[in-house]
Amino acid sequence: MDRSDLLTIGQVATRSGVAPSALRYYETLGLIASTRTAGDRRRYRRAVLRRVAVIRAAQRVGLSLGDISDAFSAFDPQAAPTREQWARMSARWRPVIEARIADLERVRDDLTGCIGCGCLSLQRCRLYNPQDELGAQGSGSRRLFPDPDEREQVSG
Repeated sequence: MDRSDLLTIGQVATRSGVAPSALRYYETLGLIASTRTAGDRRRYRRAVLRRVAVIRAAQRVGLSLGDISDAFSAFDPQAAPTREQWARMSARWRPVIEARIADLERVRDDLTGCIGCGCLSLQRCRLYNPQDELGAQGSGSRRLFPDPDEREQVSG
């Protein structure tokens, strides 16, 4: 391997906009890999910059590091995803991202009315839950983010 192809953790952090601590964490998760110098210093191949860019893009749209790790598990941790690998990852992530977009649109549309009226006490309000009636149905905001099977029931 050509030594000019290797970057220090500081160089990767500067170029990627990711803190060195995050890079070390990504490495512990197996998302990226480094080699070590004789002095036990991390060195990364330049291809790690593309991997980090993919990680950041996936996180930005709401994918968890677990989702990203699952997608990266079959790939060489020192190489950038190929065009074919990226196509497989994006196809796999597309339904998750589309569901997140739908959730965000629902929150945007539903909360505008609640925040605008300020009362949070109307029976039709998505946030109203007197005496925690919805607690028996499960955790979380049941009306804002229902389970997929319950979406038709709640939205009706």
